Amino acid sequence: MGASISNDEIAALVQPDRVHKRVYTDPGIFDLEMERIWGNAWIFIGHESQVKSPGDFFTTTIGKQPVIVTRHSDNRIYVLYNRCAHKGAQLTVAPCGHAQQLRCAYHGYVFDTAGALVHIPRGDGYRDSSFNRDNPMTGIRRVARVEVYRGFIFASQARQGPDLASWLGPAITSIDNAVDRSPTGELEITGGTLRYMHDANWKILLENVSDNMHPAVTHQSAWQPAKQAAGEYPEDQKPLPLAMLEPFGSSYDFFDTIAMTTCGNGHTWSGGNATIHIGYPRESKYVRDLVAAHGEEKTDRILSQQRQNTIIYPSIAFKSALQTIRVYRPIAVDRTIQETWTFKLGGVQDDVLHTSVLYNQLIFSPFSIAGHDDYEAYHRIQHGLQTEASEWVSQHRHYGRDRRNDDGTTQAPGTSDIVFRHEFQAWKNYMISADDAD
Repeated sequence: MGASISNDEIAALVQPDRVHKRVYTDPGIFDLEMERIWGNAWIFIGHESQVKSPGDFFTTTIGKQPVIVTRHSDNRIYVLYNRCAHKGAQLTVAPCGHAQQLRCAYHGYVFDTAGALVHIPRGDGYRDSSFNRDNPMTGIRRVARVEVYRGFIFASQARQGPDLASWLGPAITSIDNAVDRSPTGELEITGGTLRYMHDANWKILLENVSDNMHPAVTHQSAWQPAKQAAGEYPEDQKPLPLAMLEPFGSSYDFFDTIAMTTCGNGHTWSGGNATIHIGYPRESKYVRDLVAAHGEEKTDRILSQQRQNTIIYPSIAFKSALQTIRVYRPIAVDRTIQETWTFKLGGVQDDVLHTSVLYNQLIFSPFSIAGHDDYEAYHRIQHGLQTEASEWVSQHRHYGRDRRNDDGTTQAPGTSDIVFRHEFQAWKNYMISADDAD
C-alpha cells in the first residue's frame, strides 16, 4: 500500500529534468496521491449555479470520496460525504436534484441538507445510547473546508492549510477573467456534461493540456483537412469549425509564442496575448454590453487576456476566453474520467455560448474530431510506460531557460517542459509526508 512508501523513495522519483515511470503506473503511488494530494489540496467541486436554491444538490467526488454538494436553508453551500451515519449506505446516487431533506433508502434515517440528523426511525430504541440527534457524530460528516470564489466552489479535506485565495495565488486572475467576461458578472453551468473515460493515469491527461509539441502531430488528421477546406473561403467568411481546427497545425515557432507561466502550488497557464483561439469573431453587441458594464479600458484589458489554458492543480483545466472547463476525476492508477462543462455568460446572447458548445463538441466530446486522438495518445503512453525499455520520462525541454517575473511567476517558451517540472515539484511537496520525515 502507499503508506509503506518512504519519503526518500518518493523524492527519488522526481528529478529536476525527469520523473520515474512509477509515478504513472504504481497503484501504491496512486493510493498515496488520493490521500496526500486529493486529500489536502483545494479541489474544484462545481459552480454555485448548480445549487441555485435551498434544497438543490448534486453529487460528485473528491478523489475517491463520493460527496453531496447542497445549498441549505441558511443559503450556505455544504459539501457532505455521501454516507449515512447509521449503516454507511450512500444517501443518494442521483447526479443532481432538489430535496428539503436527505433520507437514507436503507433504514429511513433523515438528515437536513447541512448534514444534521433530524429523524431516527423508532428512536426509542436508542434510549440511553450515544446515537441521538444531539451528538454531532450522528450527522453526515462534512468535508473539512469549503470556499466559494466568484461562484467557483472548492473544498479541501484537510482541516488546516492556506485559505483558497492564498493557495490559488496569481492563478486567481484567470477565474477573474472568466467571470469579468460576463457583463453582469455571472456565469452559469449549462448544456450538460461531456464525460469521457480514459485508460490512463490522471497526470497524463493534465500534462497534455500544456503540451504544445503534440497538436500538429497528434491532431494532423483534424487540422490538415480543415486547412485544405478553409482555403476555399475568404478569410472573413471561414466557417467557425474550420477556424477552430486549423490552428492545431500551427508551427512550433507559433506555439513557442504561447508562453508557459507557472505560479505556485502546481498552477499554470499558457498563452496571454497569443493563443490558437484568438481569431474567433466577437459578436458586436456583446462587446458593446461589456463596455457599458466595465468601460472601454477595462473591456480591452479583459478581452486582450487570451490565456489558452489555465490549470488549477490537480483537478481542473479551463479556458476563460471560451467558458470551457475540464474536470479530472481519478478512478484508478490507469483510469481517469474527464468531464467537460460549458459556462453561459450572464447577460449575453446565445451566440457566444454557441461558440463554446461547438468547440467542446469538436475537441472534447468522446465522438469529437480531436478528442479520440488524445485518447489514443494517452492509451499508448500508459501502456508504453509498462515496458522495460526505460525507467524515466523526460522533462528536459528548455530546462534551465526559465525567466522569473516581477510578480513571482516563472515563464518559458510555449514548447517548454516547465509546466511538467512545476507540477511534479508540487506533486513531491504534497507527497512527502511530514509524519514520515526524520
